[in-house]
Amino acid sequence: MDGVVGALVLTLIAGASTGIGGAVILFKKKLSSNFLAAALGLSAGVMIFISLAELYPEAQAAITATGIRNGKAFVLLCFFAGMGIITLIDFLIPEYENPHEASGLTLDADTPATKKLSEEGGSAEKALKKLGIMSALAIAIHNFPEGMATFIGALNDPQTGGGIAFAIAIHNIPEGIAVAIPIYYATKSKGKALLYATLSGLSEPAGAAICYAITSLAGVDLAGGAAFPLILAAVAGIMIYISLDELLPTAEKYGRHHTAISGIVGGMAIMGASLLIL
Repeated sequence: MDGVVGALVLTLIAGASTGIGGAVILFKKKLSSNFLAAALGLSAGVMIFISLAELYPEAQAAITATGIRNGKAFVLLCFFAGMGIITLIDFLIPEYENPHEASGLTLDADTPATKKLSEEGGSAEKALKKLGIMSALAIAIHNFPEGMATFIGALNDPQTGGGIAFAIAIHNIPEGIAVAIPIYYATKSKGKALLYATLSGLSEPAGAAICYAITSLAGVDLAGGAAFPLILAAVAGIMIYISLDELLPTAEKYGRHHTAISGIVGGMAIMGASLLIL
């Protein structure tokens, strides 16, 4: 049970980091674009390294140990199934309201999304508030599988779970900004902006709790058994997709190309070194 509590705590920390992004408006409304690019690149580097150097190889080894016929093929299918889950979520969310799209993550109030919403009718303030609320809902939907990924990784190995939580926490900060900025400009309330940003991240521990409840009722062992390597492979697929489709394009948008690449290399180096030390 201690392992479950620890995994839930890590997931809560990762999800609550959207509140850090929301807190930016308490001090300033602008951040260095290069800083955001490096941070997003760092997060992508950590996720990619963990997925390909830890989670996927471990899933292959675990499925082999079970003796299941064609087990490695099932692991491969689950890896791409994880990508499919996030692809479906992105498909269901309108592009201009999706904070994971390059046009959605911004530190400015005037964006293509707000212009689009204004054209549909209503004042600029209403358009901004709608954008903030829709961004919060979109992030909450995205954070469900991310919360499951953090929880499952931490339940299997606290070190791996810590790395996943670290990467997701970093990439949740700009998402908190994407929620807080339009809410602040619409309501002129820093408290409301911070509240919406923080609430958008709480679906992450909620996703972890729901994952644990469902698998417990179904008798699925998240820390072992035949289902574990398949879930682990899906988690790896989810994180690779998030890195390639969301983090890297946004990092490129914010800063110079080499700034984003430096962040990626730095994230991989941090995780590689932690595996050697710990």
